[in-house]
Amino acid sequence: MSQPTDTARRAVFITGAGAGIGRAIALRFAAEGWTVGLYDVDKAAVARVAGEIGGPVVQGSFDVTDPTGWERTLTEFTDATGRLDLLVNNAGILYSGPLAEIDLERQHRLIDVNLKGVLNGCHSALPHLRRTPGSQVVNLASASALYGQPGLATYGATKAAVRSLTEALDLEWRHYGIAVRDILPLFVATGMMDEVERGAKSAGRLGVHLTPEDVAAAVWQAATARSPFRGPHVLVGIQTKLTSAAQRLGPPWLTRWVVGFLSQADKL
Repeated sequence: MSQPTDTARRAVFITGAGAGIGRAIALRFAAEGWTVGLYDVDKAAVARVAGEIGGPVVQGSFDVTDPTGWERTLTEFTDATGRLDLLVNNAGILYSGPLAEIDLERQHRLIDVNLKGVLNGCHSALPHLRRTPGSQVVNLASASALYGQPGLATYGATKAAVRSLTEALDLEWRHYGIAVRDILPLFVATGMMDEVERGAKSAGRLGVHLTPEDVAAAVWQAATARSPFRGPHVLVGIQTKLTSAAQRLGPPWLTRWVVGFLSQADKL
């Protein structure tokens, strides 16, 4: 379902747009005058966000693990907008707890959504991105990609893989003029935090200091402040920046000790 759009307006395609960070990103870009593509597995949630925006939107529902769904919705979106300036791979899920206590079906689902979903999106979107000068991709990663956290082992592994994929594609696609970035926040005040707090002790020690709007602001900055001197990673929040600096500058044993202390690994 879509509203008539002005093909001169920049256009962003957002997955996981029905709530939390995805909703905040959609509202931010709509406020800045972009045509917003709202996509989520929850069709009703997408409709609610579209109602909040009230402006030019293209909306639909699909599962990011389905390549056919990607092809269909990207074609519908670009048919309506005439362009794809920005793909935001935001859709993601999280299960927390000791590895042995999370059944393999759920762990495979984490990989399917958080990693394969991003891979599907990048692969399917490339032809549309190439037809739009100055286009970009922003992938939602996590501070857990910097160093594995007990209780978030498979989740962190998917985000580390997204981080690596981002680095590779930013280099691989630069001759197309396509920039690829990722966003690395720590804990964000969304519904997902209920699951984090249940199975990852570090959440209680570090606290939740970021809002979905903070992450949306980082996505906006990544998409609009392009520079040849900027790397592909956008660190969100002082805690993530300090963690990254400590990992780069400190000895490996210290990083391991700090992560273990914060996560209370022996008490999981």
